[in-house]
Amino acid sequence: MDKTKGNIESEISKALTHWEKTYLGRGSVSVKSDILRDMIIIVLRGILTPAEYSVCKNKEGLLSVKTHRNSLVESGLEELKQIILDITGEEVISFHTDLSTKTGERVILFKLSEDLQSKLS
Repeated sequence: MDKTKGNIESEISKALTHWEKTYLGRGSVSVKSDILRDMIIIVLRGILTPAEYSVCKNKEGLLSVKTHRNSLVESGLEELKQIILDITGEEVISFHTDLSTKTGERVILFKLSEDLQSKLS
């Protein structure tokens, strides 16, 4: 059976949750993955701890949390790229991420070597 777009998106969400728990020590509350053209866009909700929200009340603390959290994710980038390759069969050519200290959401964008969405339609 060929994988559908929905199956692959669900598989990516599960794999990212597992990666967060094993690599970062804790997972997000929810993960939603979407394949759009040659990109995979992932929104992770509920990733900040109550202590991090508290530290984020001033600009210095906010920047510190963002920098620290981003460097943690970036340190596992090779593993993340491999997860995407294993699930989609597509190579990741670039990676972008940011974290909102207001909503506690992280957005991850993987830019792929090919248009995965059109391959799946």
